[in-house]
Amino acid sequence: MSTIKKSVIAIMVLFFISNVNATNLKSSTDKVKMPKQTRSSSVSSFKTDMLDAKLNGVFENYFLLKDELVKTDGVTAAAKAKLLVTSLSEVKMGELSKDVHKVWMKVMKNVMADAKGIAATQDVKAQRLLFVSLSKKMYDLVKVAKFQTPVYYQFCPMANDGKGANWLSKENAVKNPYYGTKMLKCGEVVETIK
Repeated sequence: MSTIKKSVIAIMVLFFISNVNATNLKSSTDKVKMPKQTRSSSVSSFKTDMLDAKLNGVFENYFLLKDELVKTDGVTAAAKAKLLVTSLSEVKMGELSKDVHKVWMKVMKNVMADAKGIAATQDVKAQRLLFVSLSKKMYDLVKVAKFQTPVYYQFCPMANDGKGANWLSKENAVKNPYYGTKMLKCGEVVETIK
């Protein structure tokens, strides 16, 4: 009987020691973990980076469209506008930051309509007319969302039947999407968005 009591006591002691070690181990790993605030901000930063990537996709497709209008290529401009429509559809507005979400709500419908309109025609004159409106709304969006590199807001006083029109560019050098090679360098940089 005493052997059984000794065995039970030994088991209880081992159980107690293993629980103490497990508690100490948990305590030491808690010290190694990142604080909750750091973890959530890392996750938040990762989500923001993913959203920025989707918005950057929207901006990149806008720039590709602009480049085709500079070349006066209505067929390829229509194809680039379709890419813009696709990238716009991929943005989930509920995941945008508050400031970007506000602007997105104001411009999204018009930006989508302009992009679809450009995609639906190969007539460069009609595409350029829609591009005037598209560029105004994209400017509002890039001001709050910020692109990964500086964006140059450019202006041509002759475009839009002499009313003037703006566009966005990744390049400081003016390449006019409203006139193409006819007046390629007509315009100026009016703002640099960083």
